[in-house]
Amino acid sequence: MSLTSDPPLSAPSTDKSGTVTAEPPATDYAQLKVVPVRHPWRWVAIAATAVLLAQFGHGLVTNAGWEWEVFAEFFTADVILKAVWTTLQLTFYGTALGFALGIVLAFMRLSSSRFLKTVAFGYIWAFRSIPLIVQLLFWFNLAYLYKELQFGIPFGPGFFSFDTMGLVGAMSAAVLGLALHQAAYAAEIVRGGVLAVDSGQLEAAAALGIPRLRQIRRIVLPQAMRSILPNAANEVISLFKGTSIVSVMAIGELFYQVQVIYGRNGRVVPLLMVATAWYILLTSALSVLQHYVERHFAKGTTR
Repeated sequence: MSLTSDPPLSAPSTDKSGTVTAEPPATDYAQLKVVPVRHPWRWVAIAATAVLLAQFGHGLVTNAGWEWEVFAEFFTADVILKAVWTTLQLTFYGTALGFALGIVLAFMRLSSSRFLKTVAFGYIWAFRSIPLIVQLLFWFNLAYLYKELQFGIPFGPGFFSFDTMGLVGAMSAAVLGLALHQAAYAAEIVRGGVLAVDSGQLEAAAALGIPRLRQIRRIVLPQAMRSILPNAANEVISLFKGTSIVSVMAIGELFYQVQVIYGRNGRVVPLLMVATAWYILLTSALSVLQHYVERHFAKGTTR
């Protein structure tokens, strides 16, 4: 038995014919030279992209066709600010009403009632199939089909009625169309988030005697929000930009007002840049808000 701390020498190995072969000498890794992996094409791509970005920035600054003085004149004009406020109102009401109805439709599809499932599926199928512009024009011309709306006993006498023309104006029709259209997509987003929650948690909650409504409110939805939020934020941003389609109803939102102004002065490009800058600015603000809301609902899952 060796009393030294040196490792034992390995015995020479033999091949199949019985010939003794010597072990290769030990490698001194400290003497090896480490050569980093080279990526020449990556640097070529970086250089080409940098040149393109520099050319684009140079064109923005030096090309007189952008007419930045016209852009600066109209960017904070009163008519533009009012149009931005109208766009934000349409986005807020369309999102709030759309997701409120979407949550109801989502739980109808998740219910055990075949009738409720069928009704919810039919609604989602219809409103996702019909283009938004068709829906908006339909609600805008609702008075053509129904002169007045009555409220009373179904298939019986009405207690009071409203003139459809006065009740559903351009702004009301736009909010109604955007909300009903948004509800179809919100329902599928909410349903997907709820299905992402492990069903075993509901079984455990039921075993503890927690009421069904409280299970949904305190257990399912807080966890489902982590799956719902990214898709819901995308829908809100899409709706914010999609409000430009209500210009067909002559509502003074951002894109409509920009069209009116450049139709008068002929400065198409700088006015389009005004709308583009406002859309980018507000979309960026919504993205920041999304980040903080997601971080709030991610508590307990990230370190």
